[in-house]
Parts: sequence; C-alpha cells; structure tokens
Amino acid sequence: MLRIANCSGFYGDRLSAAREMVEGGPIDVLTGDWLAELTMLILAGNRLKGRPGYAPTFLRQLEDVLGTCLDRGIKIVTNAGGLDPAGCARAVHELAGRLGLSLSVAHVTGDDLTGRPLDLVNADTGERLEATPLTANAYLGGRPIAAALSAGADVVVTGRVTDAALVTGPGIWRYGWGPGDLDPLAGSVVAGHVIECGCQATGGNYAFFQDVPDLAHCGFPLAELRPDGSSVITKHPGTGGLVSVGTVTAQLVYELGGPRYLGPDVTARFDTITLSDDGPDRVLISGVRGEPPPGTLKVAVNYLGGYRNTMTLVLTGLDLPDKARVAEEALWARIPRESFDEVDVTLTDSGLLRITVMSADERTAGRAFSSAVVETGLASYPGFYGLTPPGNASAYGVYWPVLVPASEVRARVFVDGEELPYPPPDAPEPSAPPIASATPAVPAAPATPADTAAPATPVGPATLVAPVDHSATVRIPLGRIAGARSGDKGGNANLGVWADTPERYAWLAGHLTVDRLKELLPDLAPYRIDRHPLPNVNALNFVVHGLLGRGVAASPRMDPQAKALGEELRACPTDVPLTLV
Repeated sequence: MLRIANCSGFYGDRLSAAREMVEGGPIDVLTGDWLAELTMLILAGNRLKGRPGYAPTFLRQLEDVLGTCLDRGIKIVTNAGGLDPAGCARAVHELAGRLGLSLSVAHVTGDDLTGRPLDLVNADTGERLEATPLTANAYLGGRPIAAALSAGADVVVTGRVTDAALVTGPGIWRYGWGPGDLDPLAGSVVAGHVIECGCQATGGNYAFFQDVPDLAHCGFPLAELRPDGSSVITKHPGTGGLVSVGTVTAQLVYELGGPRYLGPDVTARFDTITLSDDGPDRVLISGVRGEPPPGTLKVAVNYLGGYRNTMTLVLTGLDLPDKARVAEEALWARIPRESFDEVDVTLTDSGLLRITVMSADERTAGRAFSSAVVETGLASYPGFYGLTPPGNASAYGVYWPVLVPASEVRARVFVDGEELPYPPPDAPEPSAPPIASATPAVPAAPATPADTAAPATPVGPATLVAPVDHSATVRIPLGRIAGARSGDKGGNANLGVWADTPERYAWLAGHLTVDRLKELLPDLAPYRIDRHPLPNVNALNFVVHGLLGRGVAASPRMDPQAKALGEELRACPTDVPLTLV
C-alpha cells in the first residue's frame, strides 16, 4: 500500500495543511495541487511584474516539513512549479541549504509550448484564436514524475501536469505499472481526482454539510493506493470532516464530463467505479476500468483579452425591474453602451444590479465608466446606492483550450540540475491511438447518447430496483433528497447530481432530464447541455456549454466558476414521490 496525502487543492489553500498531514499519521508521499486553469494566468501576471513564475506558498509549507519528510523517507510531489519548475527547484535547494539539509530535487519540464507554432482551434467551440498567446502549457502525465522518483529524487516539482498525475506518478514509481496496465492506471487517476481538491473529499463544500462534524478543522484527504489501482480514501484520525460514500461521490462528479475521463496516461472509465464503505472515514474505490489514452494532449492557452470593470448598484423596495431600467438609461446617456466591446448587465433576485464592461481601452473601461455610474447618483431611481466606488479597470485574460498530437510534446526530467534520459531505455513509450477529438483531463462525450442510462460497457452486477408506486407526491426542494456539486472547465460549467439510494437515483434519472433542468434553472435555457448518467455511483452529470463564456478570468458572472450552480438547483421546488421522502 502506498499512502499518498494531499496538502493543497488550489493556490491559496491552508498553509498549515502540509504540517498537519506529515505530523498527523504515517504517509509515504505528500502531494499538493496549485494549478487551476486560472492560476497559470495569475503566475503569468506575476512573472510580467518580476515576481516568481511558481507558487511561493509551496516553499512556505515546505519549510515546515522538509526535515521531517527527509527523516521519514516521505517523498514530496507538487505541480507548484507552474511556469518555472526549474526556478522552483532552485528555490527548494536554497531552502534546504538554509535549513542545513541535503536532498535531491527533480523538476519536470516540456509542458511549456509558448512560442511554438500551434493550431489554435478552440477544442470546445471550434473557433480559431487570432491573438498571441501569453502562456501555452500542455497537460503532462505521471510517467516523468515516476522517472524522477526512480532516480532518487526526494522532491519532484512539475509545471502543468494533470491533477491526477500527482497520484498516478508515485503509483507508477512504486508498483512499476507499464503503459499496458490500464486498469491500475485508471484506478490511480480516480484516486487522484478524488483527493486533488483537498478538503472537498473530506466534507468541505458538501451538500449535506450539516452531517459533517467539526468542519472548521476539516482534515485533508489521503489515498491508500494498492498495486491493483484500487484505493481507500481516508483522513488522519482526530481531524474534523467526514469521509463517506457521499463525500467521495460529490468529488467524483466535480468538474467531470462524460464517463470517459481522458488523460495522458490512460482513459479512466468513471462508469465502472464501485464505492463501498470500508469503516469509519474510509471509502474503498475499486473496479475501475481503463482504456488507452488518446493521441492528443490538451494545451491550456491564455491570452490578454483587454480591460474590465464592474459596478454594483443596490435596488430595494418596489418595482425593481423598472428601477433597473432607469439606472441603465441614466448610465448609457452619459457613456454610450457602444463604447465597450462587451457589456453584461445582471439583476439578481436579491436586488443587485451588476454592470460589467470590457474594452481594449483601459481608460474607457476604467474611470470613464465608473465615474459615469457615480454621476447618476442624484438623478436615478429612488433609494440609489452602490457597493463599489469608482475605480480603474483591471486587465483580464482569456482561457483557450487547444489540442496537440501527443507525439509532439516531449517531457524532460532533471535531477539536481542534470537531465535524465527520458523515457528511460527500458521503458517503452505507450503506442498512441489515432488522434481523438477529446481533451486530456477534460472528459469526452460518451459513446452512448447523452440521455441514455446504459453505460457503453458492462459495469458489474446491476442493482435491481423493484417498481414502486410514485403516484402520491409532495412539492419540496430537490436538495432534500439529492446532493449536488458544480464547477468550471474553461468556458463550460459542470453540474453533478447524486442520490444516496438506488431507489432515489432511479427516480432522479427519470425526472431530471435536460428539459427539466432548464425548467428549474431558466437561466440555463439558452445553452447546450449534455447529460451523462453514472448509475454505478447513483449520479447524473450535466455539462453546460458556454455558460462561463471565455473562462473564469473573463466571465462577468457573479459566480464565474459556477460553484453555486448545484446549490441553486437543490433549492428548486419539484414534485417528489412521498415514498422517497
């Protein structure tokens, strides 16, 4: 068994987590994920300002645990290298020197394709990018990490790798999985997907948060990875939070697409996952099937889109739509709406009028806009006041996913500054299947129609649910019998919904169609939505194409990462059979 602990789910996560995971119980590998799609843009901005192109918070965490990890033989694997893995590796060496420690540090490069000629066709929309990329980074897999560990590295720093690679890499290193060991590789990808977001696997952001004890001191997750790729998700004893089939299911459906989850090492079949209770705060993941990886790698491209600014006005009392109309008329009389490249106006149910403008001209989107809003203060609707003072515009970036043939990307592995032969002579490259139209780390469309409940391949014994009389119903919020979790994947939003029993799932699968979803959440009506049943985990997954526009950094939504979409759905009243309540 290989015990792989997570201590970071994003750039900005709890600084004490590394120390908690190292001191809280036995582990073999300490990992952390710092690189959301937005983070690459943040790091690019830092680099333009002369700051490090890696995540310095990793070094702060490392200072607390590096000596202990060396003493106990705990390996450290992180993608905190961001846009400068070599610089981060040097910083680790410098930290070790200050602490009087001697260690081996590896870093992985080859993901940075900035400046190389790329076919800049958006993998989601088919549009071609005309702007010059600021960053372009391919998603690498776990094999370079395994090579670095096999060469004796104590710390492995990478740039852009898939989130799951931080678990798959150590699994390959420990168990010697080859490219043909598809099922174990797929199991490691699922384990990596579960623990990559830190406390989201242990009760954080959980729909049924009332069931989670001591959430304020939620423990981070760890995966006990086995040679066959199965794993137990757990946490250290004495920590807050909860590991249950429910919390693991919630994370499984987070930022998911169809049942085939494509990555550079393997395609993991999420419709073959079996979850079972393995004791208090322990959930066994087993039965995961794998298929060959695609012949393409996803490349996260970012470019500077221009400047943006938002002003928020508060509407109270009566006639809110009329007040919003008057506010807009007063504003556009002072600065024409046509002055901007894009305008987004949103009136929330709570009476917030958010006006966001975007322009290639910094001054137009800045003081010219915000001052125009303020000028209406005494000549607008009754009760006028705002939440934001006049201010300057800020630059924003656009996320643009593209595909490249995997054969055109070559990982490079360095240990203490010396490059290793990679791939090693005794480790053959996996044979690449024909180039697919799906992206690594972003699941492709399923082989079956989106509303078909049957998976493409057998997933094990089916749970037979006897017919039940559902004629008597009660109108309650959907969330009283179903959980949900939502998130972002570029310009698309993901919405996973699950039930806690096969009977509730059978009803949910029949009730919550795409049309019903649009009926419950009318704001989704204009968008194409794919629906992917996952009956093995009693879940449905919806992908809302284009809801987030050009990605989180450019989205004018109040909730640019669609984090609240699941809770909005759970609050919607619907007719539920009394037998299920």
